[in-house]
Amino acid sequence: MNKTDVLKALESIKKDKKKGKFSQSVDLIVGLKDLDFKKLEHQIDFFITLHHDTGKKTKVCAFVGAELKDEAEKVFDQIITEIDFKDYDKKKAKKLADQYDFFIAQANIMAKVAQTFGRYLGVRGKMPNPKAGCVVPPKGANLKALHENLQKTLKISAKKIPLVQLRVGTEEMNPDHVADNIIYIYDQLVHHLPGEKNNVKVVYLKLTMGKPIKLDK
Repeated sequence: MNKTDVLKALESIKKDKKKGKFSQSVDLIVGLKDLDFKKLEHQIDFFITLHHDTGKKTKVCAFVGAELKDEAEKVFDQIITEIDFKDYDKKKAKKLADQYDFFIAQANIMAKVAQTFGRYLGVRGKMPNPKAGCVVPPKGANLKALHENLQKTLKISAKKIPLVQLRVGTEEMNPDHVADNIIYIYDQLVHHLPGEKNNVKVVYLKLTMGKPIKLDK
């Protein structure tokens, strides 16, 4: 994928956009082919950390014990301490699962997190995941650095339908930064596909309220 072509496509979708009263997001859409999701090796599910954020604040909630409570309160959008788990019924837990992009958990209370919130976070793909750095030790964790890292972290997943669609920036962001995000995401996706570029059917860019423009693979 050529950066010059990506920058031209970004310019084109901005020219053709419908006017809105908000900053529209730039979406990357990748259609896939020749994948059998019954085979584990054909399922796509991984995290990447971009060089630039996507122009949207990533909301993070932390499940912590007494050891991390004070530090976590300074960093995350919400913390839920171990002693408060009992207050979360089905309705409250589902609402919580929908409110946040990532959840982190203190490692020594992960079993209780799974017991209380697992059925609500799991179906949304939001259980605290060590691959994203979201399971932390009760001592020695750099929570501020983790929060900053999650602002540029994306989960790329295709396990049921052959399509990946991700927000990669906004129309107001530096086009070079958006282009870098697009190329990095595409390269990482291709790397994780069993047939690499042979599994890519089509690639599009679009704004929230705009028409998609096809990109060369």
